[in-house]
Amino acid sequence: MAKITIIDIQHKEFKKSLQGFDRNEVNEFLDEIIETLEDEAQMRTALQGEIADLRERLSHFKAMEESLQSTLLLAQRTADEVKAAAHKEADLIKQQARFEAQREISSLADQIYESQREAQRHQDTAEKAKSELRSLLMSHLAILERTPTGPAFASAAPAAVETSTPVSSSASAGNGETDALEQLPLGNGSQRHLIVE
Repeated sequence: MAKITIIDIQHKEFKKSLQGFDRNEVNEFLDEIIETLEDEAQMRTALQGEIADLRERLSHFKAMEESLQSTLLLAQRTADEVKAAAHKEADLIKQQARFEAQREISSLADQIYESQREAQRHQDTAEKAKSELRSLLMSHLAILERTPTGPAFASAAPAAVETSTPVSSSASAGNGETDALEQLPLGNGSQRHLIVE
């Protein structure tokens, strides 16, 4: 059965009968029905437009949702990549720092070793100088102990005493150790005496 439209109601004509309804009342009622149906049609049209608009907006929101999901996935992937790169860079920095620290420690150890060697060399040199000085002093002491002093020496060897006259290198002990002894003051200190062995 086909649906009745507003146009069908407007053009509907009823048969006349002797005991029928009041024609004016029927027409008024039909007018009310037509007006109600027209309002409903307008409302249905507005609702259909609103539904179409909502569907379009829903489609737009779905597209935005898909775009946001893609963006979120991309952001998550980028964040993971940045995090991994940061961890890798941090590991490289720590490794380089360890390498630099080891190299610095090795360099400092070499410097310490070289300083210790230098100190040992200085100590050896000082010990050698002490030994040589001790030997020199011992030889001078031996020379002094072998040299006679006093009036007997002055009367026995008058030719050996002169004033301000140096002794030749043949009169020394055979090395430079007696050169210093040649200038030693003997007696009253007014004259410099030369010692001949």
